[in-house]
Amino acid sequence: MSDIRDCPAPDPHPGGPTRYAVPPGAVDTHAHVIGLPPAYPFVAERSYTPSEAPAERYLAMLDATGMAHGVLVQVSVHGTDNRRMVETLRANRQRLRGIAVIPLGLPERDLADLKEAGVTGLRLNVLFGGGVGLDQLERYGALAREMGWHLQFLLDARHLPEMAGLMARLPVPLVFDHMGHMPASAGVDHPGFQTLLGLVRDGNYVKLSGAFRVSDTGPPYADTIPMARALNDAAPERCLWGSDWPHVAAWDGPPKLPALLDLMAEWVPDEHRRRMLFVDNPTRLYGF
Repeated sequence: MSDIRDCPAPDPHPGGPTRYAVPPGAVDTHAHVIGLPPAYPFVAERSYTPSEAPAERYLAMLDATGMAHGVLVQVSVHGTDNRRMVETLRANRQRLRGIAVIPLGLPERDLADLKEAGVTGLRLNVLFGGGVGLDQLERYGALAREMGWHLQFLLDARHLPEMAGLMARLPVPLVFDHMGHMPASAGVDHPGFQTLLGLVRDGNYVKLSGAFRVSDTGPPYADTIPMARALNDAAPERCLWGSDWPHVAAWDGPPKLPALLDLMAEWVPDEHRRRMLFVDNPTRLYGF
């Protein structure tokens, strides 16, 4: 437990002017709500201890950044206890959707309850090859197909070549977090990034997000521009935007959301493509 670090709190003032107008109907496809123990326990096997990120602050962030809708992703510190996220979904049925983290073998009634609450996909953490074995991926794929869900992956794209064949055979759409969560310094010619480009071209989705996680140079994250543009050129109809609020494990302090939104003017310079990114693509994928 001594290696578990406390996260900085999220920015209390998430709004502000941006270089362009966020289009009406915009969707933030990646954020978390976080409760506190004892009501919402943290898993022991975690790398950080976050501050509380309650629903009211999350909804205020959506309002401050011009987001009509949001997609909550089950945060790792709550493990497979999706209660805090599901409570928020149920209280905001028209505005929100969710991505759950569940064990295999969950009873059918529990699966039906998640779907009824607004869950549209499952997140799998295979970062650095850990967490979920490749044999389990096929079982999660079958479950997602049965439920009408997609699979969302947190992974390091540098390891994609060794698992790309299996991923290509999964029977549902795939969503890759944070542009493949690999250092920008690895470059767009890295075999892992090229594999990610291929998977996106072949019908899967990618989140243009997490600049502060993959940048080696820091704000204004200029070293991330080639990655984002390459992905958007590969499939502008399957790129998504996510704030990643409340920016857990941002050890230098949370990024400013207006700055992350401004970055979209560099990542996706074309206004029509930005509308696809913010509105059309997530509306279709998440069923708003």
